[in-house]
Amino acid sequence: MDRIDLFRVFTRVVECSSFTRAADTLGIPRSSVSAAVQELESRVGARLLHRTTRKVSPTQDGTAFYDRCLRVIADVEDTENLFRQTAAQPSGKLRIDVPGRIGRLIIAPTLPEFLDLYPQIDIDLGVTDRAVNLVEDSVDCVLRVGPLDDSGLIARPIGRLLLINVASPAYLKRHGNPESPDDLGDHWAVNYASPSNGRVEDWEWVEHDALRTMPMRGRVTVNSAEAYIACCLAGLGLIQIPAYDVRIHLDAGELVEVMPSHRAEAMPMTLLYPHRQHLSRRVQVFADWLEALLKRQLLK
Repeated sequence: MDRIDLFRVFTRVVECSSFTRAADTLGIPRSSVSAAVQELESRVGARLLHRTTRKVSPTQDGTAFYDRCLRVIADVEDTENLFRQTAAQPSGKLRIDVPGRIGRLIIAPTLPEFLDLYPQIDIDLGVTDRAVNLVEDSVDCVLRVGPLDDSGLIARPIGRLLLINVASPAYLKRHGNPESPDDLGDHWAVNYASPSNGRVEDWEWVEHDALRTMPMRGRVTVNSAEAYIACCLAGLGLIQIPAYDVRIHLDAGELVEVMPSHRAEAMPMTLLYPHRQHLSRRVQVFADWLEALLKRQLLK
C-alpha cells in the first residue's frame, strides 16, 4: 500500500473501532488491515491504537494523527478531482438512508428525476427511522430530522420542517375544538414514544418566542408515524405532525388543523456524511438535488 492508502485504512479502523469491521467496509482481508496499521506505526514511530479483545481505540498520539490523516486524505482527493469533476459525469453506487415517511412519500416517487439527470449513478435507498452508523453500514449520506448529536460528521443544513396540530372531525365533535394550550387539560392526545429511547414526547408549542411543553393524557401510545396518524384518524386524540405527512388527509377533510397560532417549533432537516465522503462528486450532486426537492415539496 502507498502512504495515502495506509492513512485511509487507519482512519477507517478508528471510525469503526474494529479491525474486522474496517476490513469489511474496505473490502480487504483483516490481515491486510492489521499489517497496514503496523506498518504505519513503524513509519511514524508511535503507537496509534489501543487494542483489546473487545474494541480498538486511538491513543493520544493516534487521535492527533487521525485528524491530520483526514486533512491529508481530503487534500489528495481534492487534487485528484480538480479537473475530473467538470470533465466527467459522476458515477457509481450511492448508498443513502432517509426517514421512513420522507423516503416513501417524497424521495422514492421522485427518484426517476435524479436517475435521468445522472444515468451513471445507482441508488441503494435505505428507509428507516433508526440511527445509522455511516461508516460501519457503508452509507454515503443520511437525511435526519430533529436535533443532532455531536457525531463529528459533516452536516449540511437543508431547512426546517413545519409541524402542525391536527385532530379528526369525529374527535372534535366529541371533545370540542381546543382554541389555545389553556384548553389542553380537557383533551386527549395520541402519545408518541421515541423509537430510539422509548421516551414519550411532551406536547410543545412556541409562545412569545419561547418553547413551552406539557405532558398530555392519552390512552394510546405509539412509536411509528403510521400508527400515530392512523390513531388520530380513528379519533383517539390530538397529534403534532409534519404538515407534509397529513396533507392528503387535510385536503380530504379527514383531519383538521387546530391551534394554528400555537404550533411546535419547526424541526431542522440535515444531510450528514462522513469525512471520507465529503468530496465525493456523486454525494455532492445528490445533496444538491435533495435539498432542492425538499424545499420544493416540504418547506412551503
